[in-house]
Amino acid sequence: MIRFEQVYKRYATGRDALAGVSFEIGAGELAFLTGHSGAGKSSILKLIALIERPTRGQVFVNDRNTAGVGRRAIPQFRRQVGVVFQDHKLLADRPIADNVALPLIIAGVPRREIDKRVRAALDQVGLLGREKHRPLELSTGEQQRVGIARAVVAKPPLLIADEPTGNLDPDLALEIMQLFKRFNEVGVTVVIATHDVHLIDRIGARRIILGEGRVTAESPPGAAP
Repeated sequence: MIRFEQVYKRYATGRDALAGVSFEIGAGELAFLTGHSGAGKSSILKLIALIERPTRGQVFVNDRNTAGVGRRAIPQFRRQVGVVFQDHKLLADRPIADNVALPLIIAGVPRREIDKRVRAALDQVGLLGREKHRPLELSTGEQQRVGIARAVVAKPPLLIADEPTGNLDPDLALEIMQLFKRFNEVGVTVVIATHDVHLIDRIGARRIILGEGRVTAESPPGAAP
């Protein structure tokens, strides 16, 4: 599903975010990227979603080399990747249903199908019946659930999340992680960047540990630590 081969990433500022990163995550795995702030976790997720491109090395997603994905093909490529952000990135002036529907609208899905999928996605995250609420009417944890519903509404085979529990208290953080685990249990490949080692221990899944832009340790593919 995902393979990094000697990947380097240097930003325009001159900062080296990744320095020879290699790892593989198989289809249907749940894997955590962990390490201190600035270790390279977010950069890896950006490369997976083609928000950024590597300076050197090769990145494969769904066994496809992302170097071969041209600019015009990026929107189509991203339809196979659901992305969850720490700060939700919800449209505050739009109802929850509109926020969740956005990926489907962009993809040109018929309205009747959109309504059905939005309701199903909200049901999966426990927010069915809140379609007309606006983001600021929801708690922080509920807003994060909306972000997850938006990420999975198009049924992507791959779900990535960048510090999705960073702003939540421990109980809510565990609920969100268990939600990701449920999506993984139905076959979705899930990759989560987090510094919360205690939360990873409670979930029990494979981890890839980063330090100074390098992989310093990892569990074997398909294994929990």
